[in-house]
Amino acid sequence: MTRVLLTTTSFQDTPGAHHELLAAAGFEIVRERGPLSEARMLELAGQFDAYLCGDDALTRAVISKSLPRLRVISKYGIGLDRIDLGAATELRVPVLFTPGVNHTSVAEHTFALLLAAVRNLVPEANHVARGQWTRITGTELHGKTLGIVGLGRIGREVAVRARAFGMRLLGYGTHWDPEFAGQYGITRMAVFNDLLRESDVVSLHTRLKPETRHLINPGNIALLKPTAVIVNCARGELVELGALVRALKSGSILAYAADVLDEEPPPANHPLLGLPYVVITPHIGSRTHESVQRQATCAVENLTRFLSGRTPIAQANLF
Repeated sequence: MTRVLLTTTSFQDTPGAHHELLAAAGFEIVRERGPLSEARMLELAGQFDAYLCGDDALTRAVISKSLPRLRVISKYGIGLDRIDLGAATELRVPVLFTPGVNHTSVAEHTFALLLAAVRNLVPEANHVARGQWTRITGTELHGKTLGIVGLGRIGREVAVRARAFGMRLLGYGTHWDPEFAGQYGITRMAVFNDLLRESDVVSLHTRLKPETRHLINPGNIALLKPTAVIVNCARGELVELGALVRALKSGSILAYAADVLDEEPPPANHPLLGLPYVVITPHIGSRTHESVQRQATCAVENLTRFLSGRTPIAQANLF
């Protein structure tokens, strides 16, 4: 029997048809609560024909030790930065993924974070829960400039919602749809630092790659307005942590709202935890009933199609 390691917790915790679909495939399913570290993956490597994974550490060492038994990796989601894609390709392990399934949920969560930051929703709700009637003056989004970094599916969905809020839109990134940009009035910024200078809000939706790691860093974070907000629903490593903490503590920027961290879950002494004007959620941007079922169904279909000799919905490394 084909043995599959299932690690993604949102797949396991959310009811839906994806459970029946996976059961009907007839695999032996072993469940772990991810994301799993490289050490834990190395302990498990070699015991499975397939991984149905989330953000587990699938390094070269893990993939190598998983062979020759491992036949395929089916990624639940679109982020592939936790998988050594080069090693998987070199070792001829197909990596399947699920594009186009979570852009609505993540775009909505982006605005949930942004509104929480500019209207002080978390401290205000906590005040009332403690029996206090402390009122803090917030900021409107209407008329403010939103700089969107990465105009893929999620970035474009954010732009649609931002226009409804009456925001001015700037865009930066390699992917550019001129027709869409024209329809929603997005100005393309050729220089990233110019986007930082002009934006009231910077919203990050680009992939984590060597060239985007620490995209916001000690050399350019000072370009932001002291009233600026950074929203990060992509990857924590896009922002250099030390520079971010210093900017928040000094008042060089107003707030940071994120669904991702450089280390997940964070240690108790993580420097962002407990800081004022910081809103952090536990990587739940795509964790809605609708999005989970889309992602999970696609991940299972990818897996079953591949293992039955059919073409998967999406493969990241063709060879």
